[in-house]
Amino acid sequence: MVTLRAAAQHDVPRLVEIRSAPEVSRRWGGDDDLVNVVSAELTDPDTRVLVILHEGGVVGAVQWSEEDDPDYRHAGIDIYLDPAVHGRGLGSDAVRTLARHLIDEVGHHRLVIDPAADNHAAIRCYAKVGFRPVGVMRSYERGPDGTWHDGLLMDLLAHELT
Repeated sequence: MVTLRAAAQHDVPRLVEIRSAPEVSRRWGGDDDLVNVVSAELTDPDTRVLVILHEGGVVGAVQWSEEDDPDYRHAGIDIYLDPAVHGRGLGSDAVRTLARHLIDEVGHHRLVIDPAADNHAAIRCYAKVGFRPVGVMRSYERGPDGTWHDGLLMDLLAHELT
């Protein structure tokens, strides 16, 4: 359903538009200058940002980073989607597509994702791909409102990808 490609600077206005939606900014935050925040994410050497394309347009972004210490090697994934396409299976398709790439092409045997513990839609999305809850990380992240929120650590082993 989706195609992924490397994000480029010309994608910044659309990604800022998506990140500005209340449903997305509540989870992803940013600051008053989302243009600079999103631009900086695209040039972060530790993170690879891909845009999610559906029906010819950018509908979100999925990114990944990796721990490359051979004793702890794994990759982590994060995603956000335009609320206009929520509930259509595009998020799970994007996560599955990236997971398959990280397992088959990059050689990871384990992937992690860490949604907010109260983000039930995201948790269901990741479970469809095969991610399983590992545990709650208490007061894990500070939200845009300045308060600390729990996160749910989920992981997926290569043979569990659905």
